[in-house]
Amino acid sequence: MARMAVSVLAILLASCALAAASFDKEFDVTWGDGRGKILNNGQLLTLGLDKISGSGFQSKHEYLYGKIDMQLKLVSGNSAGTVTAYYLSSQGPTHDEIDFEFLGNVTGEPYTLHTNVFTQGQGQREQQFRLWFDPTNDFHTYSILWNPKHIIFMVDDMPIRDFKNLEGKGIAFPKNQPMRLYSSLWNADDWATQGGRVKTDWSHAPFSASYRSFKADACVVTAAGRPRCGASIGTDAAPGTGGAAAAGDWYNQELDLTRQQRMRWVQSNYMIYNYCTDPKRIAMGVPAECSM
Repeated sequence: MARMAVSVLAILLASCALAAASFDKEFDVTWGDGRGKILNNGQLLTLGLDKISGSGFQSKHEYLYGKIDMQLKLVSGNSAGTVTAYYLSSQGPTHDEIDFEFLGNVTGEPYTLHTNVFTQGQGQREQQFRLWFDPTNDFHTYSILWNPKHIIFMVDDMPIRDFKNLEGKGIAFPKNQPMRLYSSLWNADDWATQGGRVKTDWSHAPFSASYRSFKADACVVTAAGRPRCGASIGTDAAPGTGGAAAAGDWYNQELDLTRQQRMRWVQSNYMIYNYCTDPKRIAMGVPAECSM
């Protein structure tokens, strides 16, 4: 009985350790002059935007592969002209980047979910979606799974996009540059809503987006420049010290047949733009992966 009690206690402690991350431990609010706030003992982060400035934050850690989850509640009401960006990125002119961007709209019209992948400084791999819910009414989980074979974008665990590693066919894939997680709320009314035709209505400011329940099962890059894999990062659990073998199931994860079918359903019903089928891009020559 004593051994059983110890086992139960260990399970409970592990469950507590894997609770949502504390934002003040995992992130720095990097700009906005007080418009970004960490609240509720580190369990909630809000970004603000007014006519003077937006705001943003970044992770304290750099990651080299991982599964990143964050719950967001987007700017409500008339959000035209605003963009809430949530992305992984390295630095420099040949940077890698994995983007979620949420393009606001006038009241009653749907948000546009914009995704993109940059490899070695080259982007222009945009796919855009409508969402099958109102992202301003409640929090929803937006996830990036990045491993050596795939970059999978997910919304509430529903896969919407799979960017595959096709290096064997001469197509670059993000694999060597550690990335931090960034997010920002900013004014982009020169392009964000209906190609810039609808401008930000500042009478509705300040605008606000909210974040909670961050979790990263990831390989964190140490001060020595080596990835450290193992336990969940961004929680109270200490990261492991192993290499890729210790990373977890996500490191080799790919979409099974059922999840491929779910992704195709989303793309058939909610995708509104695909760089591979854009007539203007086709006329100029689309990236090589579009033919694969």
